Amino acid sequence: MAGGAPSVAKPSRRYVDQKTGPVTAIIFISLLIAGLVFSGLSLTSAVINTGAETSNWWSYFLLVVALLIALGFEFVNGFHDTANAVATVIYTNSLPPNFAVMWSGCFNFLGVLLSSGAVAFGIISLLPVELILQVGSGSGFAMVFALLIAAILWNLGTWWLGLPASSSHTMIGSILGVGVANALMNGRNGTSGVDWGQAANVGYSLLLSPIVGFACSALLLLALRALVKNKELYEAPEGNAPPPWWIRGLLILTCTGVSFAHGSNDGQKGMGLIMLILVGTVPIAFALNRAMPVSEVTQFVAVAQVTRQSLQKTIPPGTLTPANPRKTLSDYVRTKELSPDVVPALAALTGVIGTRIKEHDSLAEVPSRTVANIRNDMYLVAETIRSLDKSKSPAFDADTKANLKTFKKQIDDATKFIPLWVKIAVAIALGLGTMVGWKRIVVTVGEKIGKTHLTYAQGASAEMVAMLTIGAADAFGLPVSTTHVLSSGVAGTMAANGSGLQMSTVRNLVAAWVLTLPVAILLSGSLYWLFSHLF
Repeated sequence: MAGGAPSVAKPSRRYVDQKTGPVTAIIFISLLIAGLVFSGLSLTSAVINTGAETSNWWSYFLLVVALLIALGFEFVNGFHDTANAVATVIYTNSLPPNFAVMWSGCFNFLGVLLSSGAVAFGIISLLPVELILQVGSGSGFAMVFALLIAAILWNLGTWWLGLPASSSHTMIGSILGVGVANALMNGRNGTSGVDWGQAANVGYSLLLSPIVGFACSALLLLALRALVKNKELYEAPEGNAPPPWWIRGLLILTCTGVSFAHGSNDGQKGMGLIMLILVGTVPIAFALNRAMPVSEVTQFVAVAQVTRQSLQKTIPPGTLTPANPRKTLSDYVRTKELSPDVVPALAALTGVIGTRIKEHDSLAEVPSRTVANIRNDMYLVAETIRSLDKSKSPAFDADTKANLKTFKKQIDDATKFIPLWVKIAVAIALGLGTMVGWKRIVVTVGEKIGKTHLTYAQGASAEMVAMLTIGAADAFGLPVSTTHVLSSGVAGTMAANGSGLQMSTVRNLVAAWVLTLPVAILLSGSLYWLFSHLF
């Protein structure tokens, strides 16, 4: 330890060193095989039932590879990020290590299954619009492979060094790298390849994560000291003895909450990318929500017609509709530069969408030759409405604003859905990842941040803040770093307790936090350039 910092008690360290038993290994392998088989059968069934063409086997091969890489990202995310959730219950002897990681894995699983999907599609909105519209092309696959492989490489590197770097931070950097590289490769300014408004919103949430974790955990510990006078709460564990039942229950509850919140937030990143892959490769099966009831489809058509009429009333007389409304909206979504053609183009494309959907009784009956185009039109219209709403320009009347808001929700219901099998596949990958490789990060959080052993109150304070912060971020559809919140929370409790911090570890954590974004941008940008020349 740097600076002669005392190490934690050896009995607890020996407790961490428990080996994985054969039963755990059997459960792990069984779940892995079951997850792969279930996902494969579900995907095959969806393709067959929708009558999708299977002549282009190369595309399906790329689809399978992309899905495996996406699930691999979630697997690495599991043991890289979720290790933070179990560090406090392990180092306070509240749960045995092997049971703790399995417990955390189960609640990660449930968190993914019950997630809203808001974070998943928020991540996708950061990607370059032209690549989203052509995700089934070679450039689309190059994008997906580049950002996922870059994120996996950085996550594995920081895990190997025992540094709790953020998977969310890494994924955002990878997406920015692809956007910048795509813009440069197409002769544009590198900054034009990224939706910087959306990136700023995500960046703020990631930037605030360590600050919130440190400050709130420290304040919570100080409040506990002032309000709860039980000395046991502020003492380090003795040997391998578990804490008093009520303290143990509190620690297990907060660990459970962090695990569930992590699954519901971080698991969505993989789901969003998987849906992007599926939409590009098998649009007939996944581009539109084929399960949408007929009554909702009828309502969709009615709202589209009303919205088009509202928009047309705002257009000055004599204004011509652009010859290519799709290009007009695509340029606007990419550049955010409002031209006089945007509103007429939006009205025209809204009308086209309504007319095309009206030709069919349900979304399931939309023919394969048009489904991808309809999906892309819906995406352009929804993103245009979102951007116009954020910019507050032009100033629509109240009825037009209400119609646009309702129509965007209708589009979201038709396009932003996640099949159950995708949630299950991601949940299994994240849950299994929690069960392996956790030790390196756990040791850093439990032993190398503070100079004294983690007390019950410190563990509970850091976990409570992490659980509430991640849960709130999920409710607002923002990605947030479990790693940043929890590791900085432990540091905050050490500072508030006067225990002292091991500055060598803190420096390494700060370095990893600072380097994650530029390294991920460089890695993903370079890989995108390479893959673009291969596909």
